[in-house]
Amino acid sequence: MYYPEELVEEIRLKNDIVDVVSGYVKLQKKGGNHWGCCPFHNEKTPSFAVNGAKQMYHCFGCGAGGNVYTFVMNYENYSFPEAVKLLADRAGVALPEIEYNEEVRRREGKRARLLEVNKEAAKFFYFQLRSPRGEKGREYLEKRELSHETIHQFGLGYAGKNGAELVQYLRSKGFSDELIREAGLASVSEKYGLVSQFWNRVMYPIQDLNHRVIGFGGRVMGDGEPKYLNSPETPVFDKRRNLYGLNFARTARCGNIILCEGYMDVISMHQAGFRQAVASLGTAFTSEQAVLLKRYTDNVLLAYDSDGAGVKAALRGIGILREAGLTGRVINMQPYKDPDEFMKALGKEAFQERIDQAENSFFFEIRILEGQFDMADPESKTRFHREIARKLCEFSEELERENYLQAVAEKYLIGIEQLRRLVTGYAAQTGLAKPLAQRPRSGTRKKDPEEKGKKPQRLLLTWLTDEPGLYEKIKKYISGADFTEELYRKVAERLFQDLEEGNYNPAAVISMFEDGEEQQQAAALFHSKLPELNTKQEREKAFHDILLAVKKNSYEYFSARLGTDINALNQVIQGKKALEELAKAHISLE
Repeated sequence: MYYPEELVEEIRLKNDIVDVVSGYVKLQKKGGNHWGCCPFHNEKTPSFAVNGAKQMYHCFGCGAGGNVYTFVMNYENYSFPEAVKLLADRAGVALPEIEYNEEVRRREGKRARLLEVNKEAAKFFYFQLRSPRGEKGREYLEKRELSHETIHQFGLGYAGKNGAELVQYLRSKGFSDELIREAGLASVSEKYGLVSQFWNRVMYPIQDLNHRVIGFGGRVMGDGEPKYLNSPETPVFDKRRNLYGLNFARTARCGNIILCEGYMDVISMHQAGFRQAVASLGTAFTSEQAVLLKRYTDNVLLAYDSDGAGVKAALRGIGILREAGLTGRVINMQPYKDPDEFMKALGKEAFQERIDQAENSFFFEIRILEGQFDMADPESKTRFHREIARKLCEFSEELERENYLQAVAEKYLIGIEQLRRLVTGYAAQTGLAKPLAQRPRSGTRKKDPEEKGKKPQRLLLTWLTDEPGLYEKIKKYISGADFTEELYRKVAERLFQDLEEGNYNPAAVISMFEDGEEQQQAAALFHSKLPELNTKQEREKAFHDILLAVKKNSYEYFSARLGTDINALNQVIQGKKALEELAKAHISLE
């Protein structure tokens, strides 16, 4: 959904960033900023600054920064239109109605009705659990040691002893039989008519990212089959593209997400404080779910069952995570079967230790592979080493493959050159990977040659946003074109235009960028660490040197492009003249 720039800016101006961020982070006023612990990385000493004058935030620890839209997008993991809607609702600003064609209106209307009937079914199950009929369900949940708060948070419920009650209730609320069937809440029986398949079960509502009920899972009471029964797929419920508990886990901000197998594992872990736990929905972990996780983290911890089936599922999951570009580690549950059992037996602190000791997914694969070979038999041991070489070929990036090669050789006491030759041989035979070239053992890391020119540009933009009155004194020497980095130039041109028009508003500059990473980079330009100087003369010299460095870098940049850039000649001529004038100029900071 596209929103006009004027509307976007109106909404931003009506949402003071200090007020908004205070709803998520505890802030304390110190100097010109409000400070708190960054919600985007773990820290104990506050390095997260919110500046009310600039209407921006910046973390000096992890580099996160932006305006109020950026904050909502990063904290809630929202898209830009979703952030606009949230802040518009908060400020009481009406957004324009979306114009749908007839087909889209019909489809969206059906989705809305399906969500309504699921919500009403969740209410029915919720109150059933708390009624005399729900005693069996309550006993089960108490036996599983769930608190009333946890039961309430996850909206757990109970389906009574027959499947007709839910249908009767939904009919009384005005829902048609067709809609009830389409929502996957009931089906037609020749003997009983329309009845729900959910009966004699504890019910787990499945919610989407916006906490809307899209389906259900039900655990049978007693020895009935199937033990767990899930809603069929519907227009609002796609098992492959949703994860149980992700509506809570996406805002946990723990630096990782823990992937479990079952609903109870997730609930037990959340109750223990591990709010980053999620689970797949009655199916094996899918590539679509991996892509969904990548929106919220780069690190996934697998907390699968410790039995054979769990190990097999973990091995499969590792491959899917790797294909999605995610880092996977495996939590050791032994001697217990799953996270729920582990938590009840050993508690939160012990589980945190297992998280801290989680095994690298590649070494987990190799360890499981080792169990298939007799390491006392030289022939079997050789086959094991060949399998290691084959698996090393799965790394497409040469540096990553070389690092794992060295680590595996050290761990399993394999000659590194012999293992490298095996890998090279497999790579050449199969085309799985490029042959490894031996890396030089020494060498110094080169600095970015362009950094010398970038730093003064960042410092100048920060200084101007801190003291916007200086723009009038320097505008004859400097322009947006003098900022040689593309993103820097866009920021400078917009900032200078706003200053020229008397509309000093750094936060508005951030809204020019839709990409979250670009917003963060732009915000960082307004939060560079300026030199700490005591006297007026020292500050004036520092400012003059920064300005001169920006202009000199610009002159050299365009001089190098003479003959290839038709605009370079004009920039060089103007730049040389400005440099000469600037070298003699005195710029007062008063």
